[in-house]
Amino acid sequence: MIFITAKFQVLPEHADQWPEIVGDFTRATRAEPGCLWFDWSRSVDDSTEYVLVEAFRDEEAGGAHVHSAHFRAAREKLPRYLARTPRIVNTILDQEGWSELGEMAVE
Repeated sequence: MIFITAKFQVLPEHADQWPEIVGDFTRATRAEPGCLWFDWSRSVDDSTEYVLVEAFRDEEAGGAHVHSAHFRAAREKLPRYLARTPRIVNTILDQEGWSELGEMAVE
């Protein structure tokens, strides 16, 4: 699986609307056959920072994502709402989904 975490620093005047701004992109990405998840969270320390956690089945699915029409549209649309270039961690894992955090097992 391709596992990606990205941090988006949104301009303050757009921070509250960010979920709506990325709404079409989010829905289209989640509908991709190779998308495992595509989830946004807002930082508890910085109200202008959003964290995106996403995963794709494999390199083929990741490639399909970055070559999709909705990804191209996002590349054109989203930068105008950002204070800086997003930061990213991108890795390939030999895993198919989420594992349980055994140290905090709920019994």
